[in-house]
Amino acid sequence: MAEVRVKARKESVFAERFGLFAECLLTGVWIAVASLGVVTFPAAFAAGARHLRRRTAHQGGGRREFVADFCTAVRGGWAAGLAGWVAAGLVWVDVQAVRAGLPGGPLVGAVGPFALIGLAVAGLRAAAVWEPGDRWRALLAEAGRRTVLDPAGSFLLVGGVVLVVCSALLIAPLAVPVLGAVAAAAVAVEERYRRR
Repeated sequence: MAEVRVKARKESVFAERFGLFAECLLTGVWIAVASLGVVTFPAAFAAGARHLRRRTAHQGGGRREFVADFCTAVRGGWAAGLAGWVAAGLVWVDVQAVRAGLPGGPLVGAVGPFALIGLAVAGLRAAAVWEPGDRWRALLAEAGRRTVLDPAGSFLLVGGVVLVVCSALLIAPLAVPVLGAVAAAAVAVEERYRRR
């Protein structure tokens, strides 16, 4: 009788973990669809991260809650998305200027991409802790501090972004569900930092 209970508990742990993995993949699809507006990625990522936080806390949630969170997050999140695209454009101009032979080019060319990576990590960390009613400017400022104070977590998120890029280069459709894994990683990094 005890063996049956232990076996059932092991199966339920496996089922729960596999269910969370499947939920991450589905959340990646939701994030990708909600990000079609280009500047809506921070809001979509925030809604996906909040959905995963609810699921890991066994609070339920589904597509309707994701859509409601996305609609709330996009009110201020579109400005963060626009700022991200402006930053990416400035780095592209920076790299083009370096290629043209600007004096001091190698140093200037290295600073821009590293700054963009730091901004991207701060954006992911900010979106991972977003709650309705939070202001994006305050979230990004706090996330910038955490990005610097928690380099291990920041490098984990850089690795997640690299995984998405590699997935997109190898098999483009695979990058869509992997976004959910990056959202789960961002939630885990923030939870780890909070407990520390």
